Amino acid sequence: MSTLSLTPICAPATPLLPSAVVVLRVSGPDLSAVLLPFVALPPPRVASLRTLCWGGFRERALVLFFPGPASYTGEDVVEFQIHGNPLLARRLLQHLGTLGVRLAEPGEFTRRALLNGKLGLLEAEALRDLVVAETDAQIRLAQARAGAEPDWISEARRGLAPWMARAEAVVDYGEEEGILLNLKDLAKAMEPFRARFHVEQVRARAARHLQDGIRLALVGAPNSGKSTLFNALAGEDRAIVTELPGTTRDVLEVRCEWRGLPLRLFDTAGLRESEDPVERLGVARVGPVLEMVDLVLHLIPAGVETPDLVRTMLVPFQAKVLVVHTFADLCPAPGLAIATTLGDLDALETGLKERLLGGLAPDACLGALATGRQLELLDELGKQLDLLVDLDAGCFPELPASLLQGAWGLLARLTGEDRADSALDALFGGFCLGK
Repeated sequence: MSTLSLTPICAPATPLLPSAVVVLRVSGPDLSAVLLPFVALPPPRVASLRTLCWGGFRERALVLFFPGPASYTGEDVVEFQIHGNPLLARRLLQHLGTLGVRLAEPGEFTRRALLNGKLGLLEAEALRDLVVAETDAQIRLAQARAGAEPDWISEARRGLAPWMARAEAVVDYGEEEGILLNLKDLAKAMEPFRARFHVEQVRARAARHLQDGIRLALVGAPNSGKSTLFNALAGEDRAIVTELPGTTRDVLEVRCEWRGLPLRLFDTAGLRESEDPVERLGVARVGPVLEMVDLVLHLIPAGVETPDLVRTMLVPFQAKVLVVHTFADLCPAPGLAIATTLGDLDALETGLKERLLGGLAPDACLGALATGRQLELLDELGKQLDLLVDLDAGCFPELPASLLQGAWGLLARLTGEDRADSALDALFGGFCLGK
């Protein structure tokens, strides 16, 4: 695909912090001519030293030139590697502005790469997730999605195309030409795709939790083992642990990775009636945390009854409550039981994976779709195929034709062939300037 004739753009590709080197990136058509008053570009893909002079500054820089379309954006791209003084970098960006090179908007380099056919929408979304990943698991998930389009999407296209053409032919010429659409054969042909879509839905929901980080709230009465578990999952002593009830007065938060699961943990104040105004404030802050987390771990010491206050507070959140019996080394307990001080947390790992990952191991989610946009479209695809497979034999041919067209359109939106500007704005707004 030919490159787009757009105004040249520039941005720092590395943070503007005191450092050894800062990289500034320029992209646009015919950069040799645009930058000629400032610097003679070196041969393509050969790093060359150049002396840059502007506004009283004299800087020795390493310059690289990547002619389009064989570049990241599909346009000419030039990189300047200069000494890592933030002020010097800003002055160079200002000088580029005098040459007609404007400062890039967030994600504009990658947006141009997408528009010029250098990468697909799914790959761009994976790249964004890679840039913001905070754990090893999130990096692996993003990297696994950064390659070619998933095979199941290509297979679905090949399977839908002939049936869509036949259904449209029946609608347009069926009566005249005697063309019929056998719905039993259609259902049989669509069943494997429907099954695959539902498998990908499970994988996508699990991958979404892993990509965003699983938000867990530890809740229970005082001395139920919340802070001890919080520290064990975090891998460090972040919460104070004592035998005195009411030690935790506020909500503590930490991001960590535990057994391959990226977690965002919230340790909350012990839930009990209290006259202490500080402790009551801590209890009052538990409710908003429960609303925003993915799962509430209700910690109950083995052999102890749950106080009425705790039960009452958890009623609105029962759909996402997972009961965890603590101190199982001191007293046998039914269900999911752990002994944190002994490191016996296998049951908790299993429980988290069953509730949030559909029983999948994190590695089983590699390559799965993971963004909210992708999951929403995948859910719609599943619904379309459910309706197709379950059509009544006597329905009008316009109905299967419409459902097939709808599924085809959803696949196009999923891969970015049918793009909406609002969707692209939301995607690239999450990138840094130099990406």
